[in-house]
Amino acid sequence: MHSSSRSILLTACSVGLSLCLYSQDFDDFFREVIMRTDTVEYLYSVNNLEYNGQKHLYFPYDKGNLVAEFELIPREIYSIDSLRLLPSGDFEIIDSLLNINNEYYRFKVRFTDLNNTDFLRFTLAVRDTSMGRAVITGLNLFPYTSTYIKLYPPGNELFIGEEKVFELVTNGIDNIRYPNDWQEGAGLNYRITKTFNQLQLHIIPISLGEKSLTIYFRTKRPFLNDQLNPVFELPPVQYTFAVRQSRLQFINIDKRDVTLDDSSRRQGMEVQIDQVRLLEMQKTYRVEDREQPGGTLIAEIFTRNSLANNRVLCRLRVYNYHRESEGYLYIKDGDQAYFITNFSIIPKTAISSLQILRGGQWTDNLSVYPGESIDLKVEGQTLHKANLVIEDLVNIVTDTVIRSENMIQLKLQVPLNINRKRLNLYNNGINTGYSLNVREYQEPRPFDFIWINYDGQKKTLIDLPQTILVDKTVQDVIIGSDRRVIDSEGKLYGRQYLKLEITVTGRKNELVEMKTIDNIVICPGINSPRYEYYGDKDCGSAYFGINDYLQKKTHNLDIWSKIRLKISHQKDKYEGEGFSKEIEIILKKSYSFDIDLSFPAGLITISKPEAGSDNQKLGSLSGISIAMIGQFTFYHPEKINTPRPFKIGAGFLALNTFNFSEANDDRDLGIVILGSLYPTTKDVKLTFPLYVGVGYFLQKEKPFLLVGPGIRVSF
Repeated sequence: MHSSSRSILLTACSVGLSLCLYSQDFDDFFREVIMRTDTVEYLYSVNNLEYNGQKHLYFPYDKGNLVAEFELIPREIYSIDSLRLLPSGDFEIIDSLLNINNEYYRFKVRFTDLNNTDFLRFTLAVRDTSMGRAVITGLNLFPYTSTYIKLYPPGNELFIGEEKVFELVTNGIDNIRYPNDWQEGAGLNYRITKTFNQLQLHIIPISLGEKSLTIYFRTKRPFLNDQLNPVFELPPVQYTFAVRQSRLQFINIDKRDVTLDDSSRRQGMEVQIDQVRLLEMQKTYRVEDREQPGGTLIAEIFTRNSLANNRVLCRLRVYNYHRESEGYLYIKDGDQAYFITNFSIIPKTAISSLQILRGGQWTDNLSVYPGESIDLKVEGQTLHKANLVIEDLVNIVTDTVIRSENMIQLKLQVPLNINRKRLNLYNNGINTGYSLNVREYQEPRPFDFIWINYDGQKKTLIDLPQTILVDKTVQDVIIGSDRRVIDSEGKLYGRQYLKLEITVTGRKNELVEMKTIDNIVICPGINSPRYEYYGDKDCGSAYFGINDYLQKKTHNLDIWSKIRLKISHQKDKYEGEGFSKEIEIILKKSYSFDIDLSFPAGLITISKPEAGSDNQKLGSLSGISIAMIGQFTFYHPEKINTPRPFKIGAGFLALNTFNFSEANDDRDLGIVILGSLYPTTKDVKLTFPLYVGVGYFLQKEKPFLLVGPGIRVSF
């Protein structure tokens, strides 16, 4: 985007923002501004001037992309709650606005193009501690530069009808305003052109004698005089030339440019030339490019009759190209030259190519988008005579950026509500056969328009963490979109092409199911400026559930199962660009219940003493027993699928089951409440827990306590 168009757009945004905010004078908040360029400092309290009724900080510059650092010193820094520098197309922020030790604010910018920037200012949003909302204020800037333009011709002799080209020496070619057309002077006609970053003065003398030329120039950016007043007028360029008569009499022709085509070659065209003594009527003269015989035939002039204005009506037929700068044309009777003249014979206007500036490079891709500003380069021949118009587009720069015989560069605005798909290029109302294609925006937008519902509440995808623990049954995972978020007046994104990858794994991370859903198309909502042009034939539904695509539904998944969702833009739709977001929904539980079979060995049991016994005795170590326990497993609240090292349950204990000695009389079956402590938290089949519990022997009919190690087999 050209700097001037960015300035217009961002200025409009600032004006719109100021409607919602208060405005206040800059000096009410800040007592000083310090501007640094290289090693030079400029103070707001010293380097200021009144311009257009407003106070400005003035500073000189040599380059249009000057880099400068600014310090804003508030009157009372603790009274400022927040300070924000609003963006603008007139500058690029290199170092953002920072509060330096509660003393001052500092930032650094690079100006875009000081030569072509009007109403330059820093717009600030300030919120004072005593105010309820922010106010808008601004620091007006006044850049100035010293520009000169001078003429140093190698000689002062000119000849009637001969065009001479001189270089104009200047130190600020981009800061000078000059007319593009021929200007009439006192005996001298002149024109100024720009070629290869150089200003050139074209002069054609039309009368004899000493002729003075005075040319006045204005600048885009002024310089300051001793009274600090802006001055836009440069000292005039003045020079006196001696105009001499040519050896051959010069004849003026009323057409300076003639187009060579079939009509001008066969039928010719009517022209008027000067009436001179030796010119005969009803006679055909040859026009060649050199005085000696054998020159190239450029054209023929047939003299028809004399006119009352001391001119002769003629018919001109042209056969070859010629430029005025290439020298005189000689009017001959046979091989004898009698007169000289000069005019240009140029090819018919033709276009060879169109290019659009994208990303700092010219491209042949002629696609444009609603609401954007484009730089269009037209290449061909004789384009300086063309009047190019592209239907429905607005030329936002009155004067073309570049205009020459072989190239025209235009800056155009595509209307936001454009309803054509093809925009034709016309020259003087005739279709050239070239056109631009209007495409809808197709840019990837961050996932702030996607929402996910897995627990009865909608949550924006971009705000979700990567890992989500859900302590309830997930009936379904609904994925939907808020289409109103996609497009706005200030920024268009267009259709969003998405891909969803679903991976479901079990408790032990085994793969349960995998599914990929391609070609999810979400179109902007009705609030979009381009809503009626998108159409809805490719647009998907507003939401859908993943259970529609899975064989094993989410509400049938076991605890600690994982549902991985990866949503990404389709790269083939965005040339490899786009956004991607992956989340993992884990079915969490605080506890679980299962049946364990274990083999306690070496248990110590303590029972109630027999009747008549005075002391309770510590039981002996038991042999290998069998315990069938239904028990609860408890999980760590901050870790995934990590059980705590203890369990609590109840079941049956067959004491001394594997003791087959005849003397074994301790074999019994008991009902127990058992707690177990595990030396490892790993989920393995075989462990060696430590048991502690209470129970009741069914055979002996008495309660007991037990403690001891065991072997646990988990199924």
